[in-house]
Amino acid sequence: MHYPRVSLYALMLATAGMPLYIHLPRFAAVELGISLTALGSLLLILRMVDVFQDPVLGVLIDRFPAAQPAFANAAALSMALGFPLLFSLQAGMNWAFVALLIILFTGYSLGSILIYGRSASLARSAQPNDLLRLASWREGGQLVGVILAAALPSFLLVFGAGPDIWFYFGLCLGGIACLAAWFSRTIWRGPVEVGKNLSLQGLKQAGAMKLLLLMLLNSLPVALTSTLFLFFAEDHLGLSGQAGLFLLAFFLSAGLSIPFWSQISTKFGNRNTLVLAMGLAIISFFGAAFLMPGDRSTFLLICVASGFAMGADILILPLMFSKALIAAGLKAASAFGYWSFAGKLALALAAAIALPLLDFFNFTPGATLNDNARNTLVFAYAILPCALKLIALCFTLTLPQKDPLT
Repeated sequence: MHYPRVSLYALMLATAGMPLYIHLPRFAAVELGISLTALGSLLLILRMVDVFQDPVLGVLIDRFPAAQPAFANAAALSMALGFPLLFSLQAGMNWAFVALLIILFTGYSLGSILIYGRSASLARSAQPNDLLRLASWREGGQLVGVILAAALPSFLLVFGAGPDIWFYFGLCLGGIACLAAWFSRTIWRGPVEVGKNLSLQGLKQAGAMKLLLLMLLNSLPVALTSTLFLFFAEDHLGLSGQAGLFLLAFFLSAGLSIPFWSQISTKFGNRNTLVLAMGLAIISFFGAAFLMPGDRSTFLLICVASGFAMGADILILPLMFSKALIAAGLKAASAFGYWSFAGKLALALAAAIALPLLDFFNFTPGATLNDNARNTLVFAYAILPCALKLIALCFTLTLPQKDPLT
């Protein structure tokens, strides 16, 4: 029952992360009246806090290995309390909005660094097959959590949540955090493997620095599409009230792809698997640029294809990073503090670039789009991610064919 409990904790993190990156921009703009420029700037500032915070959290986890249960519970508590409070805010409560985001982002970082940094301890052994099995359970749980978070708003609407949908959404997220923390509590009681102190030279020698840069490059396209998904689906395609179903298709496809990518990586290697998945993602992004209002079936196909491609990213990249750290004997939690920061920096850059850009061209959520606003939205959602993914693919080709531990 050990791996399913790891999967359950990962599910909790995913149900927290997805609303912060996909639902938050629209909630803040429509419900709280925060301008897109202000929101993009705020998210960038909060990510700059993570420059210092995430590595410190990683060091704390390595410094106090016996405190694993306390760290895990603290992360869950921040979500259990933070989400009901966040989604019950009213317009004008800006300081409370900022404070709750800091609490939620910190809790999410703490839980993520913990579950990834403890790969060597949570897996049955540090052998490649056991690490891959752990990664499959962990990422599978994350994807189930994302699917759950994506489906919740539509589910709540069906059951009559009406104008109070955001409040009930926050309550559900808080309840999931409580349940997941309780049922997964035993996974943190085992012994912890702590490696050598972390250094930039050590990361470079292990090949982990290149993987950190790849994490940043590869996360940027997904960060852009995640930030703008609801705007693209509802304001460009006119799929108001249906966006959740397309999100569900995207993440369900990603979840179902995990066994496929696991087999492909075993047969052809992690680098080649990433190259294949990135090529599929580029084709998907490119296809989205040609969608017109009402193109439901084609958008569904693109969601399925891009979700399938993303399954490889979330499975393979953390696995490669873990292998590099274990082979070099480095402190994994400290290193995953930088890994967490790289992923969140991508999201911050996406918000800081895309949201003010849309604001500059007079894009207003829920309003009729003029040509400039529509073209800017299509560029930011489809064309720019396509170009960034191509850069990430080229960088991936510079990685060695074989991973450490193989």
